[in-house]
Amino acid sequence: MMTLSTSCPLADRMPGALCDDRSVAEAQRFMTLADVAEVLNISSAQTYALVRSGDLAAIKIGGRGQWRVERAQLEDYIARMYKQTADFVTDHPLGRVEEPVTSDDPDTETIDAEGDPETETVGTGRPPVD
Repeated sequence: MMTLSTSCPLADRMPGALCDDRSVAEAQRFMTLADVAEVLNISSAQTYALVRSGDLAAIKIGGRGQWRVERAQLEDYIARMYKQTADFVTDHPLGRVEEPVTSDDPDTETIDAEGDPETETVGTGRPPVD
């Protein structure tokens, strides 16, 4: 449940601003691993694994070594994941797997991509997905 408050960290810059929990969190520079997990909709353990593997940049602060992720680092991570996903989709298009044509029929002529007789590749027979 979201709570509204008339006093919030934004009030210094915007007098009389009403803040909900989300506005306060967005105003903070650093996030806990639990906050990051909530944003990414993953578990805290998965978030910790991202940090420990170096995929998500974070800092360890205080005597108890609390992890914090800068909001800008999280946004950079999300942008990288979008790029990686786009590259994967481009490299692995659904329904357009190229397979070499093999034929034991001597009357079948094969052609390469430029139209020259040699080998031919065809799709899976499924309609292309756009």
